[in-house]
Amino acid sequence: MITIKNLCFSYGKTQILTNVSSQFEEGKIYGLLGRNGVGKTTLLSLLAGAREAKEGMILYNNKPLFENQDAISAIGLFYQRNDLDRDMDHSKVEDVFKKAKQFREHFDLDYAYELARKFNLKTSKRMNKLSKGNEAVTQVILGLASRLPVTIFDEVYLGMDAPSRTLFYSELLDEQERFPRVFIVSTHLVSEMEHLFDEVKIIENGQFTLDESYQTAVEKGNTLTGDAEIVSNLTKGLKVIREQVLGTTKAVSVFGELGEHVREQCNTHKIAISQMPLQDLFIALTEERG
Repeated sequence: MITIKNLCFSYGKTQILTNVSSQFEEGKIYGLLGRNGVGKTTLLSLLAGAREAKEGMILYNNKPLFENQDAISAIGLFYQRNDLDRDMDHSKVEDVFKKAKQFREHFDLDYAYELARKFNLKTSKRMNKLSKGNEAVTQVILGLASRLPVTIFDEVYLGMDAPSRTLFYSELLDEQERFPRVFIVSTHLVSEMEHLFDEVKIIENGQFTLDESYQTAVEKGNTLTGDAEIVSNLTKGLKVIREQVLGTTKAVSVFGELGEHVREQCNTHKIAISQMPLQDLFIALTEERG
């Protein structure tokens, strides 16, 4: 559905994205992860057609995405607006829903009101009077109810309390089952949201350092724990992403296929192998190393 080929983007002399290539396929939920300032929002704005890719290509159904009317109608980017934009918006929530119905072909107004009831959002309130949590809820409702082929949430959960976030995750999964489409979710709440993801993309240094299915990604991250000397020998030649030592015990986290030989040796020497949670894997792959 969306294909990125050799995408580069910079602000002045600052390079943000470098030779990024990837795909977003119909019917999948993508988790987009990365530390602050690595280019997640820039990439999402390019995918939404809000910016033009000067180098490389972004295609929607095999045609250039920027200024493509089909893409404009199919892709929505939902995010928390800044305080100035929010303060200047005197519209009532219900009017925002009705306006979305006018401009979005598949917007389900009844579903939007149903979600508002579930989230305890008063649709008679004006946008500039909403708390940040309810502003986030409004953006979530607009994204879910629009039923666009490509729905992008850029850290839209900011300000939402735990019960509201849990409801958001549940509704997102239900929507994907009822009306499959591409969801792209940018988040720092990795451990809380990883159950949503079919695919995971991690941005670091302007490129995807991980671009895998969720299952493949977590299967590649393992920690070997046991006798320090044995663990050191077994992990030679592997991609080590984290090490911890306590006395004669060593824990080494590696990324990549372990191989049968390593697994057999671990079993022989009583070296424990544990799969890394996605959040730990994300932190290890992106932490700065001196």
